[in-house]
Amino acid sequence: MALVSSLELINKAREQKKAIAAFNIHNLETIQAVVEGAYELNSPVIIQTTPGTLKHAGIESVAAIVKALAGMYDIPIALHMDHCPSFDTIVRCIKNGYTSVMIDGAVLDYDENVKLVKSVVKMAHAVGVQVEGEIGRIGGVEDDMFVNDTDAAFTVPAEAKKFVDDTGIDTLAVAIGTAHGMYKGEPKLDFDRIKEIDSLINIPLVLHGASGVPDESVRKSIALGMAKVNIATELKNPMAVVIREVLSNPDENDPRNYMGAAKKAVKEVVMNKIRLCGTVDFADEF
Repeated sequence: MALVSSLELINKAREQKKAIAAFNIHNLETIQAVVEGAYELNSPVIIQTTPGTLKHAGIESVAAIVKALAGMYDIPIALHMDHCPSFDTIVRCIKNGYTSVMIDGAVLDYDENVKLVKSVVKMAHAVGVQVEGEIGRIGGVEDDMFVNDTDAAFTVPAEAKKFVDDTGIDTLAVAIGTAHGMYKGEPKLDFDRIKEIDSLINIPLVLHGASGVPDESVRKSIALGMAKVNIATELKNPMAVVIREVLSNPDENDPRNYMGAAKKAVKEVVMNKIRLCGTVDFADEF
């Protein structure tokens, strides 16, 4: 089927206290692993790219691959641009078929952030594309952007409401104790903050930095209002491990072997995360 609206998936998941798993991909094999894993579980899924991935693979190439696979598999698939600070890049993504975008102005002061986000919302909504925004800065590393622990301010619930009202965004990423990348210790999520933010705003919440968060914490976050869960590092790590293992054989030189093994490892993670988000057989609802 054709690519679908991310918001349609997320809203229906929110109604049923589920979440749509959103996976950051990097190449052909990771895209295939996500789509094939979701198909086997009959689950909707969101495929995401960061600016770094698009610099590596190209917007046109990534979009063409995702659209081709969406046409091959009868499940709802959305294509999302993650953590993009550039208005122009978002325009290019939308022109190439992306069904949702995240404009990331979190490094700006509040007024400048709102101005940037509103400009993207106006443009994207004119062509039926959903916009995700962020208030509060989620710690860790995303592409080449680093936010240290001191700067990773928790989202203030009243500010979250004001930001949503001021910008007109469709989904909101909030800082509640998660971080991009893997954790040095066990993350401590502020569940009361999630609950309060969810009670104040009328749009779905997005959990960033979910790689390495214990399953029970993810489940509780979903029950409290998180309707989209982003996974990135937990795909990259097993992929790298498997490739190293295969290439430990000095005679191995066939990309089909080491990338095939990597794809299998990524697919396993994808399926586990979909089960965690509660969307097995959820594709039947669309």
